Amino acid sequence: MLIAFVLFYLALNLAVGWWASKKVHTTQDFVLAGRNLPFALATMVTFATWFGSETILGAPREFVHGGVLSIIEEPFGAALGLVIVGTIYARKLYPLKVLTFSDYFQQRFGHFSEKLSAIVMVPSYFGWISAQLVALGLTLHLLLPISTEWGIVFGALLVMTYTLLGGMWSISITDFLHNIILIIGLAFLAFLLYQKTPDVGAIIERQNDNFFQFTPQKQDATSWLTYLAAWITIGLGSIPQQDIFQRVMSAKSAHVAGIASFSAGIMYLSVAMLPLLIAFLGVSLYPSLLSDDMLLIPHLVMKFTPTGIQILFLGALLSALLSTTSGAILAPASVLGENLIKPMMKHPSDRKVLQIIRLSVVLVTFSCIYMAVKRQNIFELVGESSAFGLVSLFIPLNAGLWWKKASSMGSHLSMILGLGVWGYFQFIAPSEIPSIWPGLAASLFGLLLGTYVWPNPPKAAE
Repeated sequence: MLIAFVLFYLALNLAVGWWASKKVHTTQDFVLAGRNLPFALATMVTFATWFGSETILGAPREFVHGGVLSIIEEPFGAALGLVIVGTIYARKLYPLKVLTFSDYFQQRFGHFSEKLSAIVMVPSYFGWISAQLVALGLTLHLLLPISTEWGIVFGALLVMTYTLLGGMWSISITDFLHNIILIIGLAFLAFLLYQKTPDVGAIIERQNDNFFQFTPQKQDATSWLTYLAAWITIGLGSIPQQDIFQRVMSAKSAHVAGIASFSAGIMYLSVAMLPLLIAFLGVSLYPSLLSDDMLLIPHLVMKFTPTGIQILFLGALLSALLSTTSGAILAPASVLGENLIKPMMKHPSDRKVLQIIRLSVVLVTFSCIYMAVKRQNIFELVGESSAFGLVSLFIPLNAGLWWKKASSMGSHLSMILGLGVWGYFQFIAPSEIPSIWPGLAASLFGLLLGTYVWPNPPKAAE
């Protein structure tokens, strides 16, 4: 029954992709769903941006071992990012006539910033996509008589196919269906475990004094810098990224874009509490789960719940992974096709650009399949991809939006110095202070240096 359900569910995604393909006639249809998503679809597709392997597999594991302080980045920081986008950035970005974030950098700072932002942005997704594929492969390995590696390949090809068919239309419609299943499945499992738990209050009292502490235990500068870094790595670093940008720009109006992003942030934080509650109650009821906690919640479901619950939960887990993976693949593929490959061609037609972006979907997918098969540590893959946007693109994005004097050279140096200094402290000379802080400082220094030493010509500044 489980296998039959999984195969039916995966086939349903392909059917939706095929149906959505009928809505795709232009590049804007494929990349931004024709900028025509209503509130419900826009909210659901934005909510699904990061609700994947980290939320259902990573954060619960961290929570049961380290308490609240270990999950600031995910889900709290991720939800903060969506709320900030909805309240500040959505209405500012929506009027722009662009397909990608790199198009914005081209309009504001010129072609070199466009290329530089694309070169930074595209590889930043590979670790994130690969992590989703590893989780997808592990899940399919649990269910089907195939290895994790073949699960990665099979899951990736499925996501690639329905993304190729309908682009953002496929992603929006499948995300809407996925999220309904996701919320029902997680809520039902949490309720089931709550019913089985004789005294939740006693379990809470058994935790150590710092388990539910929300601020650093030590009141020194290093502890606070580490704590704030957890809030802003996704909370601010996700803002200048193509995946969230595509979801904002796909809404049918600036108003819808704003309220959909804000609503998605509140929804994200609410629903993300369910996997944490499930893991917390699960390990108290079944301590043996801690012996193999990389797939804590799937093992809980497969070992200790009836078949009906297994079907419901696995539908929820597959929903989250498919939703996140599809959007994550389309984002770098859009930038690769639009901002790196298209400029090398002479006056390509819209149909040709659409073909280029679809080819980019294939290239990104196969690159991530290779990366996922070679390196199957979900948390390393996610960690390596999360800070790219924050240290290289966040400051020039904001300078371009809010500071008229910000120059093209300031943007170039901000990206280069921010990423270079972050990489040095991340990989060569790590210290107790998180590497994003020297990276951000270098990015700001590059912006100011470039703007004041090499200001834009008067005509370009007007």
